[in-house]
This record gives sequence, structure tokens and C-alpha cells, in this order.
Amino acid sequence: MSAAPRTARGTRTRAKLLEAAEQVFASVGYHEASIVKITEAAGVGLGTFYLYFDGKQTIVDEVVEDLNRRVRHAMTDAARSAGTRLEAERAGFRAFFRFTAQHPALYRIIRQAEFVSPGALRQHYTRIVNGYIEGLKAAQLSGEVREMDPTVAAWALMGIGELIGMRWVLWDEEGAEPAAGPRPEVPEEVFEEMMQFIERALAPAPTPAAPATPANPTPPQEGTAP
Repeated sequence: MSAAPRTARGTRTRAKLLEAAEQVFASVGYHEASIVKITEAAGVGLGTFYLYFDGKQTIVDEVVEDLNRRVRHAMTDAARSAGTRLEAERAGFRAFFRFTAQHPALYRIIRQAEFVSPGALRQHYTRIVNGYIEGLKAAQLSGEVREMDPTVAAWALMGIGELIGMRWVLWDEEGAEPAAGPRPEVPEEVFEEMMQFIERALAPAPTPAAPATPANPTPPQEGTAP
């Protein structure tokens, strides 16, 4: 359980602890992280930690929630001015990749959460998917995307972004994960190839053309059935 700060100074201190915990969990992992390391990174006393968090499990859950809130905000804010659903997809994916390039801890901490906080992991993905589902439903009603199960489509789209980002943002060219720090964004040619794939998957089915009627049908020949 975590406690809400009562003053502006407390709010700043709590934010410093979350930022420090993000750095520590990303660099040494959950099991090697300690409250001492987190408070040292934040520049606060050990006792200050317990004013806001019960322990290491509590703060890792808060870090996952904080990262989730920030990445969703980045994607939503980027897509807000889009005129169509496909434009919104393009803007949202760009924002996601930009965020993960600047915050590679998102990948590292979410992967750790699978083992140390599965509930936080599920909530992270579910919150992103729920926004996707609503957007796809609205686009189906307006005829912008084809008829499909929006839940399946939302999970598939998130999976595309997750793995493209892992390969071209988190890993280096040899496939290894480099040291912590900002990473390059997805190369433009990779981004465009991904978007072409998504656009083809979402594009409305073409309306079947009516069969053409001959202008001057040939009359039946004598002795044949009409």
C-alpha cells in the first residue's frame, strides 16, 4: 500500500523515489534492487521511503502504473489531432516508439513484472488494449476500418508495436540489449513497412461491384431455349 503525499514537497519527494526506483529496477533488476539503493539514487533518507511506500513490491507496482500512465498519455496526446483512425494509428505508434526510446526501462521493468507482479503486468496491457478497443469500435461504426473482432485486433496491434519496438529500439544490431540509456527510434523504413501492414489489415473490404448488364443482349437463336 502506498500513501498519498499531503504537501507539494511530499509530492516531489514521492516522484523522486519513483524515478529512482525506475532507474534501479531497470539497471540491476528487481531481485538485486534494494530500498537502500532506491533511496540513495533519490537522495533521500531510508525512513523517508516508508512515508510513501510499504516496501519494494509496493513501489515496483507503482512504477509499472506510472510508466503505463505516461505511455498512454503520450499515445493519446499524439493521436488526438488525427483526422482518421489510420492517422491515429500512425501518430500513436510514433509516440509509443519515441517514449520507449527515451524510457527503455519500460520494456525491462514490464518483463520483470511478469514474474514479480503479474497483476501489475496484466493491468498494464489491459489498460492500453481497452483504449484501442474503443477506438476501433468507433472506426468500425464510421466505416473507416473493416468489420472484425475489435478485442482480437487490439491485442494484435499492441503485439506488433511491442515486438517492433523490442527489435529496433531496445536491441542493438547484434540482438543484444545494450546498457541502460536512451535508445534510437525505429528506423523510418521499418516504421513505414509496419504501417503498410497495419493499413492493409484494417482497410475496409471493397464493396462488391454489381455484374455488368450488356447494353444490347444477343437475342436467342432460333431453335434454342430462351
